[in-house]
Amino acid sequence: MHGLMQHRELLISSIIEHAARHHPAGEIISRRDDGSLARTDYRSIEQRARKLAGSLAGLGVRPGDRVGTLAMNSDRHVELYYAISGMGAVCTTINPRLAVADIGYIADHAQVQVIFADPSFLPIIDDIAPALAGTLRHVIVMGETAEIGAHHLPGSVSVHAYEALMDTARPIAAWPVFDERTASALCYTSGTTGRPKGVLYSHRSTVLFAMMMNNADVIALRATDRVMPGVPMFHVNAWGFPFAAPLAGAALLMPGRHLDPASVLDLLNRESASVAAGVPTIWLGLHNHLRDGGGELTSLQRILSGGAAFPRALMAEYQARGIAVCHAWGMTESSPVATYYAPKPASLALDAAPKLDQAAKQGRVVFGVDVRAALDDDAEAPWDGATQGNLMFRGHWVASAYYRMPDSDVGDEGWFPTGDVGVIDPDGYVMLTDRTKDLIKSGGEWISSIAIENIAIGHPDVLEAAAIAVPDAKWGERPLLIAVLRAGSALAADDLRAFYRDKVPSWSVPDRVVIADSLPHGATGKILKTELRRIYASDT
Repeated sequence: MHGLMQHRELLISSIIEHAARHHPAGEIISRRDDGSLARTDYRSIEQRARKLAGSLAGLGVRPGDRVGTLAMNSDRHVELYYAISGMGAVCTTINPRLAVADIGYIADHAQVQVIFADPSFLPIIDDIAPALAGTLRHVIVMGETAEIGAHHLPGSVSVHAYEALMDTARPIAAWPVFDERTASALCYTSGTTGRPKGVLYSHRSTVLFAMMMNNADVIALRATDRVMPGVPMFHVNAWGFPFAAPLAGAALLMPGRHLDPASVLDLLNRESASVAAGVPTIWLGLHNHLRDGGGELTSLQRILSGGAAFPRALMAEYQARGIAVCHAWGMTESSPVATYYAPKPASLALDAAPKLDQAAKQGRVVFGVDVRAALDDDAEAPWDGATQGNLMFRGHWVASAYYRMPDSDVGDEGWFPTGDVGVIDPDGYVMLTDRTKDLIKSGGEWISSIAIENIAIGHPDVLEAAAIAVPDAKWGERPLLIAVLRAGSALAADDLRAFYRDKVPSWSVPDRVVIADSLPHGATGKILKTELRRIYASDT
């Protein structure tokens, strides 16, 4: 109809064009493998991304082709995000922490012809190349020519240095314009149960997601913010920060492979980070490092955490340092944020303890997504904060099906089953009670492994904890707690079990506590309960 607003396709390239034009000096600072810091800005990133798009075309990449990345967080990886999607190809991020068999499966399932890899991951490509014969044509090592180490790739695969390609690249004159529903990125789930599954994002979903992230009641980045994404770029697009930050003009602080507590603290303080993001494991390690070494966080104001429940006691420790911990919840299948903790007017009247209880929930739905808790008969559970249901979501950045798995289509209603169990309170705050597969059913009563774990983490001598179900002849299942203690602690298993007294019903107290040296972690930093069940389920 004549007189309506202009229509512009929502394309990822428009984000970096905006940043280059209106925030040209916005910084990206990257920790290289040798520990040095490399500095660039959004103007340079956009120029180099256009050169890289030209190089990709020269290598035979066409719109719709999947281009793989096997890399940590860096300015070069950001350039790839924009170059690949901007030319109409699909940026296929591959998690280098997965088993080699899973990495090979992803590269084959996505049919990648080109893989960009950090120098340290070249041996992985050596291992998977035989399975990709006839498909893989080019490997680009993300560094200088001198950083290409020894390899045993077949002669059919050409190996290039990233910066050498850049030196000879001819930039595209302008970013092409195409349908905003075009695929932009392909990210695979971590594969803790069965093979990894691909989630295909579109330009439209990604741009809308980045805009949502910068809403006032979400992460709300500003041009003056300095953001450290501790979540890897191979994990759900680093939770969208490589898009949300340039959209706002905020600086990006990229830790590379240096995610140990000392390196994280150094980067946060050295570069005056105001916002950081990552799974609870990172913040638990940093807290212990600060406590044991007496360091301080000099500039950090907000932490966005997700991927697992953030222990309430740890949240209180960061709040005491003047740092707000903001819970978010979602999955690879929801780009990932579906809920985010932000207070409502009624929250302001709460005392400190109930306010912390509320902040420890997974937050409330952001605009663009909806959530429901479904009962066994598929009716919606009431929002009473007590009735558990199977959590589902739908929205602008929620998957409709898995890539090349037509039987996974969620149908016309669009409610995607998350596999999480939770409750929704009268104010709309979601609280996870467990993963469906992690719930413990004892004598007909459900026991939340998350609740058991959070109590253990609240003990001053406990570093990390996990609760699993073990078979029981009388009750069907009983909870077993596996705990890792802080260095120098002599806490006895019986004393930790006694710590549960009056905190949960007696039937929820773990029958047995095991003190372990460490817990197994998966490729995204989550505790591997599948491995714990293998180790302990029959050891009773």
